[in-house]
Amino acid sequence: MAQVDRFEAGGYRYIKGVFQYSAGVAAEPGFVIERALLSEPIPLADGFELIERHITALGRPMTAFAACELRSPEPFSESGFVEFNRLYVQTLDRWGLYRDGDNPVARTNVCPELDKPAAPSLHAFSYTLPADGMEGGFIVAGSGETQEGQGDYRNTIVRLGDTSPEAMREKTRFVVDVMQARLEALGFVWRDVTRTNVYTVHDIGAFAVSELVERGAARRGFTLLHSRPPVVDIEFEMDLGGARREIVL
Repeated sequence: MAQVDRFEAGGYRYIKGVFQYSAGVAAEPGFVIERALLSEPIPLADGFELIERHITALGRPMTAFAACELRSPEPFSESGFVEFNRLYVQTLDRWGLYRDGDNPVARTNVCPELDKPAAPSLHAFSYTLPADGMEGGFIVAGSGETQEGQGDYRNTIVRLGDTSPEAMREKTRFVVDVMQARLEALGFVWRDVTRTNVYTVHDIGAFAVSELVERGAARRGFTLLHSRPPVVDIEFEMDLGGARREIVL
């Protein structure tokens, strides 16, 4: 059973995850989640500066930072991913978000197969604001066909090394189950989702209806992004959004 904690300093609750990110966030009563999409991804160091300027200009503390979406050039090795994450959480620590291995900020990090960034880059980010007639919203973090927090990702990858149609169907089903469990932990159901993203470079057309649409995961459609998950050998990833407000920077 997923553990959901409240991050009072940010105005949101989160599903406790691994040290580099939480499994999802949702606005607490009195707050609303706003998502800011960048017109073009920018290098992560510049992205962190942008996030800090933007949230500060809104009169919010940096603890309002609730989720981010990254783009990387290539999937990381297991050790490379750990190294990247350690550098990433240093900024969260400075902002008062990361304490004793507990990280409330949700995240997606995927690797576009085409038009790749030169370095890990910021694509979008989300934060809380005081509600002004509209409140709520949530972000479910990206996840692939593996069990997070169980040691090496490779040890729990569904159908490791197999990208046959049958294997991809099984991977898809596994990830949809993960997304549903996270939704329910935050107190939502599929009809609350306004944005469903699917990340893979493999053909899922033969079973997209049965595994996504008929299960309710694509009630408002889904966006298929020709991208790889962030760790080598993971082949399919999803994330979900229910942000109440969205802007483009």
